[in-house]
Amino acid sequence: MNILWVFLGGGLGSICRYAINLLVGSESSFPIATLLANFLASFLLGLLFGMSSAGLLSDRQKIFFMTGFCGGFSTFSTFSLENFNLLDAGSFLLLALNIVVSVIVCLAGVWLGYRMAT
Repeated sequence: MNILWVFLGGGLGSICRYAINLLVGSESSFPIATLLANFLASFLLGLLFGMSSAGLLSDRQKIFFMTGFCGGFSTFSTFSLENFNLLDAGSFLLLALNIVVSVIVCLAGVWLGYRMAT
C-alpha cells in the first residue's frame, strides 16, 4: 500500500513541477523555473520534516508528502535535507564531500549519457 501512496504523491509532485515550468517559462538563459521548484520542494520538505519530528504527521502522510510529493516535485529537496542533516550533526567533512562528489558525479552522468546518445 505504501507504494501506492508514493506513486500518487510523486505524480502530483511531478504535475506541480511541470506547472511551475509552464507558469514561469523556460525562455530565460538562467533556469529560474528549476531553481524555484528546487527551493519550493526543499522548503516544503524542511517544513514536513519539522512537522514529522514533532509527531504531527502519520506514516502515511510522510510517505505521501515527503517521499512521494517532494520526490516527484524535486529530488534536490532530498539532497538538501540530507545535507542539512549532515550540517546539523556537525559532519562538515561529510557535508562538503557529499556536495562536491554529488555535483561532480551527476555532471559526469549527464556528460556520459549525452556522449553515449550522440
